[in-house]
Amino acid sequence: MNMLLGLLVAALLPVFFDRLFPETAARLGLALERRYSGLRRYSAIANGFAMPFLDGGKGEPLLLIHGFAGDKDNFCRIARFLTPHYRVIIPDLPGFGEASRDLNANYSMADQVANVCAFMDQLGLQQVHLGGNSMGGFIASQLAATYPDRVSSLWLLDAAGTQAAHDSDMLQEYLVTDDVPLLVRSEQDFKTLLQAATYKTPFMPYSIKKTYARRAVTDYPLHTKIMAQLTASPLLEAQFSIISTPALIVWGQEDRMLSPDGAWALHTLLPKSQVRMMPGVGHMPMLETPRQVAMDYIHYRQTVDLATKS
Repeated sequence: MNMLLGLLVAALLPVFFDRLFPETAARLGLALERRYSGLRRYSAIANGFAMPFLDGGKGEPLLLIHGFAGDKDNFCRIARFLTPHYRVIIPDLPGFGEASRDLNANYSMADQVANVCAFMDQLGLQQVHLGGNSMGGFIASQLAATYPDRVSSLWLLDAAGTQAAHDSDMLQEYLVTDDVPLLVRSEQDFKTLLQAATYKTPFMPYSIKKTYARRAVTDYPLHTKIMAQLTASPLLEAQFSIISTPALIVWGQEDRMLSPDGAWALHTLLPKSQVRMMPGVGHMPMLETPRQVAMDYIHYRQTVDLATKS
């Protein structure tokens, strides 16, 4: 009986710790997942912003850019499949994650492109393979179109930036009401954000959800401003007729944030692209089905690299 009681207490201790000390538990949990994925946390300053980043692995640099209301750890789960093949670098964009926040700064897509370029300069990265989810995909596409010599290939996961993608019910409602699940007013709203962003919500400990919800509520005024600047930024097709960078376009067919029709709009804009539609997946494929998304990307990169060498 005493042994059974001891085992029960040992099993419940992590649960109680997770609930009683959420910020500490979240910090430890994220550190463990980063280590498991072969990543370490570093810091950089770009355009006056602190931009903490994760870095690990070996091979050609693969720079990944998170989406709106996200952060560098959105790619941590998928990174474990990528770091054996590439050097994976994942920064927090200004205004998000652990990066600097300034209500007086500008966060348009052009400004964030400049921030990412400055970050690359700080790390001595002249050319990278570039990936991005949602807003991060918009930034990645615009950077590749503006500075083609700096981007070897693109990996676009449910990317914003085209009229077709923005013609979702959720974004159209935002244009009328200024309300969208990405803008979290209360901790209870964070559950709505998770449900809107994913088709099958991945497991997330209480401590992570609590910590992220608190941060999202604090960020509400700033993120309201950034969302307005994002939706006011010129769309990709209004700026560029063709983006010649090779690209893999991935889209969850159950995406409610951005319309899956955006995949084909990007395919038209990027003639050297391939499209991978994913049934049963929502707005964040790299979190919902990380192994499959990573394997598809590795296979794609092998074909692109072989074509480049031949």
